[in-house]
Amino acid sequence: MVETGLAFAKINISLDIVSKMDDGYHFINTVMQSVSLSDEITIDCSPGEGMAIESGAPYLPGDERNIAVKAAMAFFSYTGIGGFRTSIRIKKRIPVCAGLGGGSSDGACTLRILDRMFKSNIGAAELEKLGRSVGSDVPFCIAGGTRLAEGRGEILTDLPGIPRCSVVICKPPFSFSTPELFGRVNCDKIHARPDTAGIIRALGSGDLKSAARRMYNVFEDVLPRGARDIADIKYSLLDSGALGAAMTGSGSAVFGIFDDECRAQKAYEAIRRDYKECFLAETTEKLEI
Repeated sequence: MVETGLAFAKINISLDIVSKMDDGYHFINTVMQSVSLSDEITIDCSPGEGMAIESGAPYLPGDERNIAVKAAMAFFSYTGIGGFRTSIRIKKRIPVCAGLGGGSSDGACTLRILDRMFKSNIGAAELEKLGRSVGSDVPFCIAGGTRLAEGRGEILTDLPGIPRCSVVICKPPFSFSTPELFGRVNCDKIHARPDTAGIIRALGSGDLKSAARRMYNVFEDVLPRGARDIADIKYSLLDSGALGAAMTGSGSAVFGIFDDECRAQKAYEAIRRDYKECFLAETTEKLEI
C-alpha cells in the first residue's frame, strides 16, 4: 500500500506568551494559519516489520527522533495495527528551524495518511488528541486552516477563515534556539503584545487589512544580537505593499500578507535577490478529515 499527501506549513498571525506554567512550559496565545508551502510525504506499508525514513536531507534524523516516525509509531500503538514494514519518504520544501512547523506538519500528514490508508476512521478530533503526544504544533497541523491555539498549542478553537490571500515567506540564513528565546522572555515585562482579540474580531467581519495591521510576535522583542535581518525583511515586505508582516513562531522566517497577487509577486522577486530561501504561497482552508 502506498499513499502520498501534502504537509502544509503554518504561520503565526499573532504570537503572545501569557505566562509560565508550573511544568516549566509557557502558556501561549496564538492565531495560526496554514499556507500552501508544503512538504510531500509518501508512505509505503507492506507485510513485515520495522520502520524506515528517507528525506534526502542530511540534517533530519532518520530514526524515532524524526517527528514523522514518532507519529507513525504513535498511530500503530493507538490503533493496535501491526505486521507492516513502514517506509516514509519526505520531499522537503519547508525550511527547517524556521518557525513554519515543517516537522510538526510532517507528523500530522503522516497521521492523516495512515488513517486513510488503513481506513481506521479515527476522525480529526482523535487525530489531534493523538498528535499531542507527538509535538505541540501537530494538533493544529492535522487540519490547519485558521485557528486560535492556546496552552502549549494543543487547545484549539476554530476561527473565521482568513480571506484567501498571498503570503511571501523569507527565511534568513540563520536560525534561533526555541528554548533560548523562551528563556529570554519575562512575561511580566512584555510591553508590546499582539491585539489577538482585535484580530479575531477582524476575521469575523472578513476585514483582512484590520487583522493584518494587528499582527505581532512577542519573540521579536527578545531576539539575540545579529538578528537585524528580521527587521530588514519585515520593512522590505511592508515597503512592497504587505498589509502586515511578522516573524513566525520562534523564527527565523518572516512573512508578509498581501491582498494583491501582483504586489506579492513583485515583493517575492525583490526579496529573493538578497535571500535564498524565499517562497510565494497563499493561505489554505481547513482540511476535511
